[in-house]
Amino acid sequence: MRTSSEGISTMDTRDWNEAARAVSGAYFPHELTSLSSDGRLDLSMRTVDLGPVTVGRLGWGADVAIECDYPNAYEVNMPLSGRLESVHGSREVVSGAGQGTIFPPNTATPITRWSRDCAVVGVKFDQGCLERERERVLASRGPGTSSLPDRLEGRTAETRSWLHFVRMLSADLVHMSELLNSDLIRGQISGAITTGFLLAVSPDCETAPVARPRIVNRVLDQLHDDPARAWTVADMATVAGVSVRRLQEGFREYVGKTPLSCLRDIRLARAHDELELADDSVTVTEVATRWGFTHTGRFAAAYRRNYGVSPSESLRS
Repeated sequence: MRTSSEGISTMDTRDWNEAARAVSGAYFPHELTSLSSDGRLDLSMRTVDLGPVTVGRLGWGADVAIECDYPNAYEVNMPLSGRLESVHGSREVVSGAGQGTIFPPNTATPITRWSRDCAVVGVKFDQGCLERERERVLASRGPGTSSLPDRLEGRTAETRSWLHFVRMLSADLVHMSELLNSDLIRGQISGAITTGFLLAVSPDCETAPVARPRIVNRVLDQLHDDPARAWTVADMATVAGVSVRRLQEGFREYVGKTPLSCLRDIRLARAHDELELADDSVTVTEVATRWGFTHTGRFAAAYRRNYGVSPSESLRS
């Protein structure tokens, strides 16, 4: 059975041909081989297409091998259970729960065994998009393939946080169709996944100094000029001309907040001004959405912390 809604697709099947077509459509064309003696299959797949990023959960319910060249995209497969065995050149890479295997683009990298009990969170990155973001996030140039490891380990806080984020996102896709109707939200989620991955796997080896007040002010000016834009931290780093980490360090040192916290406060101020002046034809949800808040409950809580009243109280006044 297959369903699809606003980029979210689900597939449950025991038919080998149907399973291969569905996975090829969501991820990559591939050659699928059964390693199970009984020939049984029980595919379960849930994916969301966010444009340059695809996120999903996938389990075959059978021991399989897969031949794939990963055309024009990187793939990160993170087992929730079982084992994922693959060959990268002359190296064998094995990932289990809490780890992940990174497959490079346009390179034959066979999965020699995807175990029957192996369910993975799979994240597909468009090659051009990931490498452009690498330049912005890490303020570095050049091809990114050689700098990425074969395996993702949860040894750093950044890696553990990113693994947790994509696991939580993929766990509840079927209930997110309404939320993902918004291009703004889709872009922000895609950007967060990409930036988080790059910070998790790519060391920032810059020797440049921390961003000075002039650089911080340049970003703040842009945020004040266009707070409703679907800003990502990588966008802000591009404005500053530094990496994401340098930008964050500059904001911590000279503002005492993260760039995204500053953006939230600017948006709250704009929403507050509008609510104070609005008439009865305007709703709190309309104002919140206009200023980039996608979750009205969190908007209301942040608003009350800043202004001591609820958004609806400001609107009534």
